[in-house]
Amino acid sequence: MPQSSGRNKKKTGTRRLSRAERRRRRQRQIILRTTALIGLMLILIGGIFIVANKILLENNAREEARRIKAAEIDAEEQTLSDRQAVIDEAAEIARGYDYDGAIALLESEENYDTSSEIINAIAGYTAAKSQLEAKDPLTVPHIFYHSLIVDTDRAFDSSKWSDDEIAGINAWMTTVDEFDKITQQMYDNGWVLVKLRDLVVESTDADGNVTFSKNNQLLLPADKHPFVLSIDDWSYYHSYEGKGYGDKAVVDANGDVKVQYTDAAGNVSVGDYDVVPRLNTFMEAHPDGAYKGARGLIAMTGYNGVFGYRTDVAYKTHERLGSDQSAWLNAHPNFDWNQEVEDAKVVAEAVKKSGWEFACHTWGHLSVTGKSAELLATDQDKWQNTVANITGKTDTIIFAHGNDIGTWKNYDASTNDVYAYYRSMGYRFYCNVDASTEYWVQMTKEYVRQGRIDCDGLQMWRALSGAAKKNVFENLFDVASVFDPARPTPVSATGKS
Repeated sequence: MPQSSGRNKKKTGTRRLSRAERRRRRQRQIILRTTALIGLMLILIGGIFIVANKILLENNAREEARRIKAAEIDAEEQTLSDRQAVIDEAAEIARGYDYDGAIALLESEENYDTSSEIINAIAGYTAAKSQLEAKDPLTVPHIFYHSLIVDTDRAFDSSKWSDDEIAGINAWMTTVDEFDKITQQMYDNGWVLVKLRDLVVESTDADGNVTFSKNNQLLLPADKHPFVLSIDDWSYYHSYEGKGYGDKAVVDANGDVKVQYTDAAGNVSVGDYDVVPRLNTFMEAHPDGAYKGARGLIAMTGYNGVFGYRTDVAYKTHERLGSDQSAWLNAHPNFDWNQEVEDAKVVAEAVKKSGWEFACHTWGHLSVTGKSAELLATDQDKWQNTVANITGKTDTIIFAHGNDIGTWKNYDASTNDVYAYYRSMGYRFYCNVDASTEYWVQMTKEYVRQGRIDCDGLQMWRALSGAAKKNVFENLFDVASVFDPARPTPVSATGKS
């Protein structure tokens, strides 16, 4: 049987793949390699993400730590700043000899006993207080002024004013230059301004009755001496117009009390043109010149209004007007009485906020001597309705013209109808004028009564010329260096205060 050729033999072993199978295999290999590569890439990306996230977290943690640290530093700095503000405020309080107040403020600070600065300050104030001595309230002098003359040329112009007008200005007023010298010299001589009510301790019983006792804790350094101050008639009467005084009190953008002034050329400015703003400015620079931030008393009338504002009801009703009031209203046709009252109230609040107190000077600037209680009650009703409605109530009356409602003996309500009336109206502090002695204080359980010395042209001239039996200014200031050479001399008592 013939053998077949090799080409016809059946092949054995590995089968040769078809082209399609080879293609599919290559695709699977590619897919496998790609998958592996992707997996590797994912692993790498995951690793990178983990590292990046770790870095981010660490950065965030560091940033948060920095933020927390910055906040802690800011809080610590604010705490230190707040504490320093308290320390500074306490120092200012202490400059007015209120060491108890300064210590109380420091001890109100949280954890004050961990601050060496506060501990040292408290120790210093405690030591300073131990060196103070009690001053006798019965030996405290009381000085007073009227509105200050800003322009002496206009005030003493004989071509414009009558002899009586000039005599009145010369006798009862003080110039700005004199006031500044008196204030500085009294400060240099150790005089410290106190309130009239600082002379007593007030006690109120269950029924609201007030009784007084002498303040035995009016404490000042040994070389300091207390005095009381007041001003009369801060109303800028029509009679003041054109004579070199201020125009009216105002409140500036800072909330401070100032005075508007019109000079001879008609230029209007605002500044320290009278006692209140001038003394405020001085005491702000010399807080050790005032005991516990004390200021003075302002004795107010009402018949021409208050502070230069025409607030009396006559300006509203046009009834019972004086010739000067009618002339003023004719010159101000757009006058708004309600606005005038509101503006005056703003001034009054700013005045009280700066430490001053108001007193009654009667509505009509009346001499109370020899007047009946009924007549004075009529005047008092006007004062309550046209002055107290602006300034607020007061327990102090300063008698006009230097008069009084009794002799030097104690007031007695059982025999003195006028005192009984004023007491029923709530008055507990009474002041007259007595320039015969350096001080005069009368104190009972019911009231305090004090004589005042007028720091004006007349009293200074009397001291200079030797007409006064006693120079009551001797321990306060040097009259010769204070007396304004612009004053006409001799100075007489002619004229109206």
